[in-house]
Amino acid sequence: MDKYIFPAVFDPCEEQPGYCITFPDLPGIVTQGDTVEESLAMAKEALELHLFGMEEDSEEIPVPSNPSQLIAPPGGFISLVEASMPIFREKMANKAVNATVTMPRWLKTLAEDRKINFSQVLQSGLKERLGVHEFAPTKSGKKI
Repeated sequence: MDKYIFPAVFDPCEEQPGYCITFPDLPGIVTQGDTVEESLAMAKEALELHLFGMEEDSEEIPVPSNPSQLIAPPGGFISLVEASMPIFREKMANKAVNATVTMPRWLKTLAEDRKINFSQVLQSGLKERLGVHEFAPTKSGKKI
């Protein structure tokens, strides 16, 4: 799905200013922000990351609760949070990750002496070998 909208519970934090945020339908998400604006941004990011992980693990994403049936905590509030997954998937696909490679010591030393950027060479080589220029969906059609 391209877009999800889930209700979030914004509960005033006890020991610091701001809000602790949870999602009743997604118990694995807990985040916080110091202001309303920061809390809303953190809720969106946490929701997108959690849903992305569920998609990657082929987990079923639950139907969101009706926000009118939720009760806000004292001093807190309920807000709908939208996750735009195409934008987030693209962000995650282009996120830099570490890869461990193995090579002979002499080759590594020579490349370092010549100030070769290992990441750039590996990326260029993989793109050439795979026949791609930029980000492409996986064979299954699922974006990386």
